[in-house]
Amino acid sequence: MGLLDSVLGAIGGGQQQANDPKALLIQAAIGLLTKQGGAGGAAGGLGGLLSAFEGAGLGQVAQSWIGNGANQAITPDQVQQALGGGHLEELAQAAGISPSEAAGHLSEILPGLVDKLTPQGNASAPAGGLDLGGLLGGLLGGNKQG
Repeated sequence: MGLLDSVLGAIGGGQQQANDPKALLIQAAIGLLTKQGGAGGAAGGLGGLLSAFEGAGLGQVAQSWIGNGANQAITPDQVQQALGGGHLEELAQAAGISPSEAAGHLSEILPGLVDKLTPQGNASAPAGGLDLGGLLGGLLGGNKQG
């Protein structure tokens, strides 16, 4: 719970936002994006997310979030298409909301979240680990400057 506490504390909500479904969804999405995959790392984390989006024909959209240009928008339907039942249901359950509500929030959250998890414009994990300050900046607004 330490990462969520840090995120919520920096946002300024603390206890009040601890029960906010969107804050819980952000926590679950961070967990999904930063967890290590199985053999070769392909099963989870950012690589797994990218594979899911590529499999749904949305690879260019996801790549825009990683690259240094503007982040392309994604619709809730596209999130549902890419994440299917498995990850979307898991994230929705963690936030205590329906999968369709989760898809709606994720369509707003994912572009900035992935953008800030890839500050150098590539999908490899940062050498120093997760940059919480940069992550918060992205969640609170703004794309990478190109």
